[in-house]
Amino acid sequence: MTWLPEAEEIALRRKWAEELGGKEAIARHHAQGRLTVRERIGGLVDAGSFQEVGKLTGNGTYVDGQVTKVTPAPYVMGLASVDGRSVAIGGEDFTVRGGTSWGGDRRKGGQGGFVEDLAARYRIPLINLIDGAGGTVTSAKRRGHTVFPGVDGYERAVQLLGTVPVVSAVMGTAAGGPAGRAILSHWSVMVKGSSQIFAAGPPVVERSLGQKVSKDELGGTRMAVDTAGTVDNAAESEEDAFRLIRRFLSYMPQNVWELPPVTSCDDPVDRREEALLNLVPRERRQPYNMKKLIEMVADRGSIFEIQPTFGRAVITCLARMNGKAVGIIANNPMVYGGAMDVRAARKQIHFIELCDTFHIPLIFLVDLPGFMVGMQAEAAATLRDGMRAVYVGLQASVPILTLVIRKCYGMAGMGTTDKNGLDFKIAWPSAEWGSLPVEGGVAAAFKREIQNATDPAQRQKELEEELRELDSPFLTAEAFGVEDIIDPRETRRYLCRFIDLAQGRLKTEVGVKLKTGVRP
Repeated sequence: MTWLPEAEEIALRRKWAEELGGKEAIARHHAQGRLTVRERIGGLVDAGSFQEVGKLTGNGTYVDGQVTKVTPAPYVMGLASVDGRSVAIGGEDFTVRGGTSWGGDRRKGGQGGFVEDLAARYRIPLINLIDGAGGTVTSAKRRGHTVFPGVDGYERAVQLLGTVPVVSAVMGTAAGGPAGRAILSHWSVMVKGSSQIFAAGPPVVERSLGQKVSKDELGGTRMAVDTAGTVDNAAESEEDAFRLIRRFLSYMPQNVWELPPVTSCDDPVDRREEALLNLVPRERRQPYNMKKLIEMVADRGSIFEIQPTFGRAVITCLARMNGKAVGIIANNPMVYGGAMDVRAARKQIHFIELCDTFHIPLIFLVDLPGFMVGMQAEAAATLRDGMRAVYVGLQASVPILTLVIRKCYGMAGMGTTDKNGLDFKIAWPSAEWGSLPVEGGVAAAFKREIQNATDPAQRQKELEEELRELDSPFLTAEAFGVEDIIDPRETRRYLCRFIDLAQGRLKTEVGVKLKTGVRP
């Protein structure tokens, strides 16, 4: 008595699954410059670590009770390792029915899918490799009736945003449900020239609005990453996307019940960069390169910028200080003078929530003249989104350190400080702060006096000079209104000491009070 025939049938069914949609479908997919889902998983995870789940799922063809072929379900998923750490991973197989949802008893992946349950139950990161258009109107014909949206929907996906890191990579064209799932993630990436994402594709847009657009115009990286911020980062190729995914996960803990991993660091904590002394111009309106500042104080080679081409008035990046993960929020004086616009506010909100959820302390490098002003800013509701950024910052519970590089003004400046915590603020000697910058503040507060002066321009200049004498950060330091003013060359040592010290507090808070998670 032997089960060899059944074992051989298992091997045959696995072979059919590995053939995906067949040689012709795979060739068409490759001709578009895209990898198959199995090639993507193989290129991303540690070699030999993929344990597939549901490989035999599909639609079988039978002759006289004997199976002759099984067309696999258009989704591949399972468990794997990335840099030695367990993950749940899955993605649509575009070579089978264009990756559209499969009507089995239980979903393998997608919203309400088994791969999400794996991530939730084992408390491990989830990687979505998205390449499909979701549902189709033909489903109603198959069922014989229509159904409400959200059947086996996004409940689990929403829950995961408060428990484990979720990464979504848009590898092809994502519309409908898969597009929505891409947004329900902590970090997302797409590929330049071969990825698109939209709520509905060009045929629907043309039918509904009469607009004729290409897929790339509607949802390529220029629209989705640079203009709308729908997706966080753009990769040069699929292989580059895999590299970025691995890099992002390296800063993340496995779940909210753990701290982020600590790496070995051979970059001296007390490294002093002489160039920091000359980085900020004495001319207050002259910009400088904030990214260079970050590079000079963080561990060498550790910076991972999130949304680098969206909301560029603020820089958000993960980095390491003495091997520990840290979130850096830095105003960019080269864009709008660092003033916060709507895009920068949205970007800052998401980043704070990400770091707060996964126990990553925050450092604000501040050069912020305030919210953007003017007709366009008001029409865009800058004040509302800006105050949301302030609100989220004040709700954060991770340790926060504020380092004022130059300007820190108004309500926007308030959102860079830890008012509900230690409120620990340090500054460079180039720093200044207040309710309003002197120039605009004088014009508003002394409007009548300036208008009635013999020489209004001269009188305004005199008033500005009088008030600017009070701008010295040393006067605030004398009153202990700022905790310390440091030599710029001391910045790395100071920040590393703060991040080292924060680890003890973070350990005592892990899992004590779970956050609601990161809003999409």
